[in-house]
Amino acid sequence: MRLDKFLKVSRIIKRRTVANEACDRGRVMIGGKVAKPSSEVKPGDELDILLGGTHVRVRVLSTQEHALKADATGMYEMLGGAQ
Repeated sequence: MRLDKFLKVSRIIKRRTVANEACDRGRVMIGGKVAKPSSEVKPGDELDILLGGTHVRVRVLSTQEHALKADATGMYEMLGGAQ
C-alpha cells in the first residue's frame, strides 16, 4: 500500500493531501530513510513522522484498503510518543 494512503486510512494524518505534503517535505521516514508518498508500506515497517513539532514512531501491523474509525488504530502500534 502507498505510504500516503496508509497514513490517511490509519488516520495518523487526517487527509491524503496533508500526508503527501509531509512526505514531500521529508517529514516521514521508513526504516530511517526519507520516504516519498508513493513508497510501499508493508507490515513490520517502522515509520518516523514529524508533524507540528511532534515526533511519532509507529510500527505497521496491517495494510487495509479501507478501515472504520474504530479499526484504524489496529493498523499500527505506537513505538514512541511525542517528543
